[in-house]
This record gives sequence, C-alpha cells and structure tokens, in this order.
Amino acid sequence: MSPVETAGSGTVLDDVRGLLDDAVERYRDLPAVAARLAAQRRRLDEPLRLALVGRVKSGKSTLLNALVGARIAPTDAGECTRVVTLYRHGATPRVQLHGTDGGGRALPVRRADGGLHLDLGGTPPEEVEHLVVEWPATDLLPATVVDTPGISSLSTGTSARTRTFLEGEEGRSGADAVVFLTRQLQPEDVAVLAGFQADSGAGGAHTTTITVLSRADEVGSGRLDALHAAGAVARRMSQDPAVQAVSSAVVPVAGLLALAGRTLRHGDFVALRTLAGADQQQVAGMLLTADRFTRPEVPVPLARDVRVSLLERLGLFGIRLSLTLIRAGVADASTLADELLRRSGLTELQRLLRVHFTARGDQLKAGTALRLLAGVLAEHPVEGAEELRAGVERARLAARELDELELLARSRAAGSPLPEPLRPDAERLLGAEGTTPAARLGLPEDADAAELRGAARAALDRWRAAADAPLATRATADAAAVVVRSCEALLAESDGWRAGSPAGGAGGCSGAGDPAAGGSAAGGAHGPGGPGAVAAGGGAGRAGEQRQQGEDEQAAGGQ
Repeated sequence: MSPVETAGSGTVLDDVRGLLDDAVERYRDLPAVAARLAAQRRRLDEPLRLALVGRVKSGKSTLLNALVGARIAPTDAGECTRVVTLYRHGATPRVQLHGTDGGGRALPVRRADGGLHLDLGGTPPEEVEHLVVEWPATDLLPATVVDTPGISSLSTGTSARTRTFLEGEEGRSGADAVVFLTRQLQPEDVAVLAGFQADSGAGGAHTTTITVLSRADEVGSGRLDALHAAGAVARRMSQDPAVQAVSSAVVPVAGLLALAGRTLRHGDFVALRTLAGADQQQVAGMLLTADRFTRPEVPVPLARDVRVSLLERLGLFGIRLSLTLIRAGVADASTLADELLRRSGLTELQRLLRVHFTARGDQLKAGTALRLLAGVLAEHPVEGAEELRAGVERARLAARELDELELLARSRAAGSPLPEPLRPDAERLLGAEGTTPAARLGLPEDADAAELRGAARAALDRWRAAADAPLATRATADAAAVVVRSCEALLAESDGWRAGSPAGGAGGCSGAGDPAAGGSAAGGAHGPGGPGAVAAGGGAGRAGEQRQQGEDEQAAGGQ
C-alpha cells in the first residue's frame, strides 16, 4: 500500500514521526508524558493492531487460529485464555511474558498438533499484563492480532483486562481496530465498543470495528442451511441503527469450519471419505450428537480416536457438510479444504479487514497519534507547544485521507452531517467499500479508463452541487467539501489510469481489491487463505454467494 502523500515532507507517517520526535524532546522534563509520546512513536512503525473481542466462548481464539492458519491460540478454558495475548510475525517461534510489575521473561515454546501450546510457567494470570507470541506465519505480516479475555466473564478481573487493554491509559488504546464476535449485540457490548472507539481516537464511531456473527454454523440448530440462515441474521443486524453506530459491517463466520479448511490433513479426508461411503442412515444416526459419534462401538470401520479427532477439528456441522460434499463429487483434500473455507465466511471477513483496516493502516495510526499529541498539547502546555500545534494542524490539512476517515467516523453517528439520501454515495467515495478508484466509484475492478474518468467527473459534479446547495446546512456543506476533495483526487489521477489496469486508490492506497494468493493447508490441502490472509484474503463476491447457495441446496437435497 502506498502511503498517503502530504503537502509536507512526503508521507503523513513521516510528518507524524517528526512531530512526535520533536514532542518527546520538548517534554523531556515531564517523563510520564514523554514516555506516552515515545510509545505512540514506536507504534507508528509496528503493524496495525487488530483485537478480537467478545464474550466468553464466542469463538475468538478459534477465529484467530483460522486467520493465522495454525492452532497457536488456546481454545480451552485454561489460564492462558484469561490474559491478553498479542500474536505477531517472527522468524522463529517465541513467547514473551510481560508482567504487571514491568518485568518480562521468555516462556518455553511447546509445539502441539502443528501449532503451539501456551503455558504461563506458574505465573498467576493476575500478574501478567500480556503475552507476546511470535510465529513464522506470513498471515501475521499485515497486522498483529490480539486475543483478549472474554468480556462479561464471571471473573471481573478477567473481563477488566480486556477493557484496560482496549481503553488504554490516558487516551492511548492497545488496539487500532476491533473485530467484535457476538451472537447478538447487548447494551454492555455497545458500551465496550464505544469506550474503545472514543479512546482510540475514533470519536465513538463505527469505523474502527467490524462485527462478526460468530459460530454461524450453529444458527438454525446446525442444519446444512445454517450458514445461509446466519447470513440473513447478519443482514438484519447490520440494519439496526444501534449496530451501525458502533460497527462498519456485520459478517457471519463459522470459525471452526474456517480453521478446518485451513488445516485439513490428507488423513482427515481419508477418514471422511470412509464415512461418506458407509451406510448413510447409520452415519446420520451417529451424527445426531457428539456422544453418539464418539461411542467406542459404531457401525463404521473408523477407530474412535480418529472420530474424536474429526469432531475436534471439524465439529458435527463440518463433518456433515464434508460428507455431503464428498458424496456430491469432491474427490480430494485440497478441493474439500477450499469448499469448507469458502463456505465458512472467512474470506469475506478477510476482505472487510483489508478494505476497512489494513488498506488504511497508516492513516489509522497517524490519526490516532495526531489526536494523542493534540490532547497532550492541550493538557500540558510547554515551551514550543504552539509550533507543535501548528504542525499537527498542517499534517491534518495536508493528509486528505485523515479527513475522509473522520467524516466516515461521523457519517452514522447521531447528528451526522450527511443526510440519509447522500450517505451511501458519500461513504463509497470516501473509501468505505474499498480504496481503489473502481471501488470508490462503484465500478467493476476491470473498468477501463474512460469509464473511470466519466464516473469520477459525474461524482465531482454531483458533490460540487451538494456542497453549493442553497438549503444545505454548514455542516452538510463542509462534509460535501471533503467528498469533493476525494472526487478531485480521483479525477486528477485519471491521467495515470490505463484500460483494465487502474492505478492505486485516491490518496495512494493500492491493491485493496486484489484477491489473496493461494496458500497451503497442513498436509497438502489448499485454501485461499495464503500469505497476508489476516488482512489481504480474497472474497467470493455476490456471484460466488449465489453459486454457493445453489450448490448447498443441491448438496442438501442429495443427502
């Protein structure tokens, strides 16, 4: 992704780095303030921090494992699920414990089932500020993923650790963006998200959060059409004004199904093929409950330990779906892995993460840093503060995408400056659906230069008229002016567009519409979650969803 150009030194991050370096020096006589600024300066050079948040047993750790493509986050109810854990890319596996006393120590790396087994080594969870896990997964390159303890836990201390991490200290959150896992947003959940968004600098708005309707395979009692039912539920949730105020999108995801698709082994496929070839009525009886499926004696020549492993890795729904697909003609582990992953909802979540977060990671981090610095300057005036304040304002004015993010953050809040009829068009042009020119203009990614230029000109004329409308309020006119700047940038870039190969998005964010490269699952099965899949995974699109629905109905009818 190309950084956003500013009228200053080159990129908005360069300018913000310089401002923070200057501020740290000017606040050297206030060590606590200088430390806050220095910590924010370091964050600018780190990957975006993406926190997975939700209630206990909402599927956070399973989703993290699916995003990474390895079983590195504990999914049981052990002590490690009670502490905040950051998972980031590293050349070799490492685990570091950071204590509440400020100290740190390395923990032993214990591999298990192709992944990692975490152990606090005797340290009580209450004495752990957070863990840092480094893992050689390319999926962790675009973003550091944070697994948090369940909110509304029976242990108030456990729930408080998540709140402390999200809301941070003195206005500096530990995360840049949040994926919130839920079955239905409760008032307490909304309060948690609003608190994070306010302290992360998002002004209590929706742009830093995506909501996941988790464990989507359990909707509708786990029937084969459960994922379609979950999609309908997610669409209804996304229309709820309370949800819109705190979340930019709602997507259903079956985390265990996604993880199975990313880690499916050839041995798993062989076992599933054995089940698919057995008497269907007998197998259907086995799959009524987990207890029946794992009984010592069953009418299928499949060892109990193999069945237990299948249940742990796929769940009953995943096994049922796999058998239906194999009976319908899926002939190898690679194809089955692709189908499970495609139907799980993970690729759509990856697309949303890319569009809303990592494609704008520099801008999110820069905006947070500028807000922190502005707050410090207001709270602790020092010699030279006016010069710093002017630098903050120059950086904000020069970086158009910061204005875009701030307007997006206010677009769905109470008192939005954008009237409802104008909002969808404005949000798209501001990059809410992707930052490539085609995405901003609502055109296919292969649109030619003439189509792009024509759409950009029409959008510019439309929004200039909105900005100059006699009856428009001052707030609406100012908001329209921001959209006009985005349209002008699109039109100015049109000379660099080539037919079928548009340049990067307005403001320089390129590649937001590219699908992820394919990646291998363990044991040779393949899934589309390859390098950069946490934030750069491809999405199936509307046509793919329609094909999937037809295939599911056909497969279910043949069971």
